[in-house]
Amino acid sequence: MPRFFCVRDTHADRLTRAWAGLIALSLASALLTLVPVGPRLVGGGILLLALFKARIILARYLDLERSPAWLRGFTLVLSTFAALIFALYLV
Repeated sequence: MPRFFCVRDTHADRLTRAWAGLIALSLASALLTLVPVGPRLVGGGILLLALFKARIILARYLDLERSPAWLRGFTLVLSTFAALIFALYLV
């Protein structure tokens, strides 16, 4: 009878998936510039996608997913900074 092993989620697999996610978000940012909408909406969308990318980098590459409090703190600071940048962009 064959043995079936449970496939484990290795650190390298998670980093590869994070890299693929970053590539997909970069592609989405580039494609967003081709959408015929107002520049303010495009700017906000690109900023939001950049926040998603920053969270992936913090969680996966810097391994902050093991420390939820630090990840939450960095996410709060980055979100506040992005909101300030977006507000200045709208002015």
